[in-house]
Amino acid sequence: MSIAHQRPKGVTLENWRLPPHNAWAFHHVRELIPTAAIAVRPTAPQPPPGPVLDLSDIGFNDRQGHSWTFAGLLEQTATHAFLVLKQGRIVHEAYAPAYDPRSPHLLFSVSKSITGALAGCLVADGAIRPEDPVVDHVPEMAGSVYETCTLRHLLDMTVSMDLEENYTDPDSDYMRYREATGWNPPRAPSDLVSFLSTIRAGSEAHGALFRYRSPNSDLLGIVLERASGQPFADLLSERIWQKLGCCGPADITVDRLGAPRAAGGISTTARDLALLGDMMRCDGAYGGTEIVPSPWIADIRCAGDPQAWANGDYSYLIPGGRYRSQWYATAGAEPALCAIGIHGQWLYIDPASESVMVKLSAQAEPIDDPLDMAMLDGFAHLARQLRA
Repeated sequence: MSIAHQRPKGVTLENWRLPPHNAWAFHHVRELIPTAAIAVRPTAPQPPPGPVLDLSDIGFNDRQGHSWTFAGLLEQTATHAFLVLKQGRIVHEAYAPAYDPRSPHLLFSVSKSITGALAGCLVADGAIRPEDPVVDHVPEMAGSVYETCTLRHLLDMTVSMDLEENYTDPDSDYMRYREATGWNPPRAPSDLVSFLSTIRAGSEAHGALFRYRSPNSDLLGIVLERASGQPFADLLSERIWQKLGCCGPADITVDRLGAPRAAGGISTTARDLALLGDMMRCDGAYGGTEIVPSPWIADIRCAGDPQAWANGDYSYLIPGGRYRSQWYATAGAEPALCAIGIHGQWLYIDPASESVMVKLSAQAEPIDDPLDMAMLDGFAHLARQLRA
């Protein structure tokens, strides 16, 4: 798919996530929505090349019984960038027309996992504790669903709330939420903190079920700002981005009052996202320096409530999986970690094969269950090939 550098006619805040506009919009978000820059290093060593991985002959059958070539699956899912690291070296890197290694791309909910990693830095500092009540950090949440929640409930998506994650219903509360974040045209003045304070509790107890709700991650980002005394973009730059040596353009969308969209607003390059993935693979360290504390990474890999996951929204996607601190973990003794965003954004980390895979895309539908399950099966198959 060709992606023009100049803004195509007709792209607006009402249609920017819809094809064909999304092909351009997903890497020009800063021209549509207010953003805060995530400062990077002007120049930094990039991952070195390794043996070239040819995807053309790699085939597999997905769990639904469909046969794929890996290259065909990438084409079917409107891929803009696909990058594979093996032992920290680039073994495959490919871009759609008009993309290159310097092209930023919106990560959607992969942003949540970055936020979860950043939270580990503040836990190690003692600035926050997972058992802290949310209202200790954001008192405006008194009277809302969050009045009785802890940070752990936010981190693990086990808040019981009366709000559905519905990406397509124009009259839903979720659309009011998107208006508050600045992602949709506002019908009335709003902002993120004010909207979050209006969400009410659901029927079950907090902690019982995995309920994927993006407002939890946005509130977590606000907690990190309040606890650190820094804007989210500056905190992420200082604690992770510059330590990794990220050097491509990066930013995060903000609402009209400057609150960060930690749930989905980060844009960065495929290479810089791969650096973050390799840090996660290496227990929070990169280049011999600990960036995210290793106990936090170990907890992400090994903890999380499998029963809450099994009873929750997405158990069909990763059978036997878990969710911990904004990261998905697959089943098994040596799980892969995943960060997943709508419209086909992926970060897949497989410690067993010492590999990291980044996929940035413009799939037409926000959620496409058959394609998403096929993609997960494809990543797992490719990881097995890389273990050889």
